[in-house]
Amino acid sequence: MKKISLAMLFTIVSFWGATAQQDAQYTQYMYNTMAINPAYAGSRGVFSINALHRSQWVGLDGAPTTQTFNFNTPVSERVGVGLSIVNDEIGNGTNQDTYFDAVFSYTIPTGDQGKLSFGLKAGGHLLNIDFNQLQNYNPALNTTGNEDIDQRFSPNFGAGVYYHTNTFYAGLSVPNFLQTEHFDNSGQNAQLLARERMNLYLITGVVLDLNPNLKFKPAALVKAVTGAPLQVDLSANFMFNERFTLGAAYRWDAAVSALFGFQITDQFMLGLAYDREVTELGGTQFNDGSFEVLLRYEFLNQRRGILTPRFF
Repeated sequence: MKKISLAMLFTIVSFWGATAQQDAQYTQYMYNTMAINPAYAGSRGVFSINALHRSQWVGLDGAPTTQTFNFNTPVSERVGVGLSIVNDEIGNGTNQDTYFDAVFSYTIPTGDQGKLSFGLKAGGHLLNIDFNQLQNYNPALNTTGNEDIDQRFSPNFGAGVYYHTNTFYAGLSVPNFLQTEHFDNSGQNAQLLARERMNLYLITGVVLDLNPNLKFKPAALVKAVTGAPLQVDLSANFMFNERFTLGAAYRWDAAVSALFGFQITDQFMLGLAYDREVTELGGTQFNDGSFEVLLRYEFLNQRRGILTPRFF
């Protein structure tokens, strides 16, 4: 199917914005932690830049795409800061959400290796909805009474906690506390009300040495939001010679994934992921799966480098 009908695309936009888990979805969450937990800022001990692109349901015209860009750095032994930008789009520009946040973290040592970080983020959300971007859109057929939205700004803030050692991590976060409502001028028709709901994230993982050249890195992400089923992501990665990573993941009742990572240099990392839906949508001829590309670059301290290798 090369073109998607107006009715089908409007249904997807409505479902995505009104009932589904609205925050952007990531398969490589274990490398993109600051996008969901502000307490992660500064935890790697160096100035770290991270960029990710995700194309959801490739082959389906108007399917979601997501780009994230963030950087973070420690500014002292206990304080970390950063900036996070997330752009989420569906319908070839029909619905575009852009989130930008300043991030702050404070870390308390809890032992020889353990550290507990508390994070805050503050920023806003820009919403743009342009119904003219829909395929074969005819304004005369818009019986909902909804109008375009041009870069509407909504402030928001979030928080998180993050505990880590050299081989284990766990975090709990709510990236956005405020539940902004859109289309609130739609009268009594509650089905047309879109609300930015609060998402709760739990992330955890561990690094296990199987032999001097092989590490096992299981990880999990649990995502909860009212009005949608609980989302559980489970992944298992194997790292060879601290350079190459191969693994697989399962998103409960949703998708299976393959993951690949390559630490090209001490500073530069490349990550790739491919998802295949296990739902009815995955068996359709116009859905070729979902792809992610992740790049991370870190500015090493010229005097110290990284004292302890970090694998998350």
